[in-house]
Amino acid sequence: MTKDIIVSSTPQETKVALLENGEVSEIFIEREAHRGIVGNIYKGRVSRVLPGMQSAFVELGLERDAFLYVADVFEELGENLLAPEEQAAANGDVAQRNAPIEERLKEGQDVLVQVVKEPLGTKGARITSHVSLPGRYLVFMPTVEHVGVSRKIVDDEERRRLKTMLKEIRQERGGGGFIVRTAGFGRSREDFERDARYLCRTWDEVRAVASRERAPALLHQEASLVQRLLRDILSDEIASIRLDNDREFQKTLDLVTQLQPELSPRVRLHAPGQNILEEHGVSTELERALRSKVWLASGGYIVINQTEALVAIDVNTGRFVGKKRLEETILAANLEALHEIVRQIRLRDLGGIIVVDFIDMEERKSRQRVMAALEQELKRDRSPSKVLSVNEFGLVIITRKRVRQSLERTLCQPCPYCAGSGMVKSVTTVCSEIYDEIRKLASDMKGQSLLLRVNPDVARALAGDGASVLKDLSLLVENEIRVQGDPLLHQEQFDVVAR
Repeated sequence: MTKDIIVSSTPQETKVALLENGEVSEIFIEREAHRGIVGNIYKGRVSRVLPGMQSAFVELGLERDAFLYVADVFEELGENLLAPEEQAAANGDVAQRNAPIEERLKEGQDVLVQVVKEPLGTKGARITSHVSLPGRYLVFMPTVEHVGVSRKIVDDEERRRLKTMLKEIRQERGGGGFIVRTAGFGRSREDFERDARYLCRTWDEVRAVASRERAPALLHQEASLVQRLLRDILSDEIASIRLDNDREFQKTLDLVTQLQPELSPRVRLHAPGQNILEEHGVSTELERALRSKVWLASGGYIVINQTEALVAIDVNTGRFVGKKRLEETILAANLEALHEIVRQIRLRDLGGIIVVDFIDMEERKSRQRVMAALEQELKRDRSPSKVLSVNEFGLVIITRKRVRQSLERTLCQPCPYCAGSGMVKSVTTVCSEIYDEIRKLASDMKGQSLLLRVNPDVARALAGDGASVLKDLSLLVENEIRVQGDPLLHQEQFDVVAR
């Protein structure tokens, strides 16, 4: 598989698209005014401890306080911020490791934490005091004594080599934990030592700043969007990195030269005067990713709906009628749909609980084939996911790690017209409500001429099929009711004015 990275930058935002075999598979957007905070390290202050939820809220200087669960509290990390006599007492309290949240944290206490999940909707950021610092080949975890290797490195001999090497490096560095990233496969000891030195130095700088600053304070900011992506996915599979901004081009070229010098010729500056996103089909995919219905090549389609609790995806045959048996037609439609479903999940960055309603399949082997194909497609996704269940009705539940807002939540806001429900009352319903309202007021308005201000669609209905409603109401108030269409009025709104 060949991959291409397309980067479009303006002073306000950066858009990055990942293409796999020429097809847009992922889109990332970072706005300078609302830059993501996952990976940032803060010195925070505990604002509230909730024993009933075994959690605490921590002030970080953001719009909303962050959420810290008891399992994410690392006492020894907090001890770095205590006075010497308090630190000695904490070290002597072995039982504190399994203590409830109210014994670990107190309101007003300073804690050093890292953001692991962006604020979503009305929820604050999710944080942990188990800090992890990612490098090119290693992830450094200063709060644990652990050595691990990425599960994607499956060669047993290589795993043993890497673990032995890391244990030696850890011993030389004086502790902490390391995990080898997938990019570390086959790398030399020198590569890992260089990465370890950089990460340990970064951690020392974080602690030094924490000792000087008063909470709440930002101690370490995660790298920019382009830097993070290159750090995470740069490999021989990347055929090209195309950018449309001179400054970003130079920064990217410097970074690629530092990480993998042999790939620097693949960093290219796009010709001025042309839209790099349109030229590579990214703008079109971005528009499609904001629609609920996605058409498939065969004539079938999928419908994607995001709710507060989960994402629902429905598969439909649409215009696809197949050729032979019904079961074969359904199987073909489901197999085509699952490829697009996984692509849309990655493209829209959908997370949490995802329920997929495939077309019902009678034969067990058909369901097994769909499940196997779905799991195979999900292997291409860098975000961890798990398929939980499937039944004879075609329902599949997928859980996918969510750390930031989906593409829809990033680019859109709730509709002020329908208040985010996606539905408004029909014209017929509004006419019925008008009838009920005037009937309720009829005794007080009897004999008065009335002006009824409504949305133009409702006005047309009252002049047409709803004319009988006006006639009945005129009889109730014993006077004329004049209708005035007002385009500024919401379809559900109306005013009754006595004249």
